[in-house]
Amino acid sequence: MRLDKFLKVSRIIKRRTLAKEVADQGRIMINGTAAKASSNVKEGDELIIRLGQRLLTVQVEKLQETTKKEEAAGMYKLLKEERLNEQ
Repeated sequence: MRLDKFLKVSRIIKRRTLAKEVADQGRIMINGTAAKASSNVKEGDELIIRLGQRLLTVQVEKLQETTKKEEAAGMYKLLKEERLNEQ
């Protein structure tokens, strides 16, 4: 599954266009490698996502083409959430 679609379906990022922008700015890494919006995501991958002042580390649990809002969080496991301090 494409990275931008996974981020939208799992509701980590609400809109696919925003997910594409974040990925293309180099703010997402898959297993330690910089990722583009078209990068492939598979189960077990670790994503590091920089959103504003937050750094999210999530593990992909399952891939689904569509999901209900209540089930979206089951697509990933939040491993770590950090706040970045900008000077």
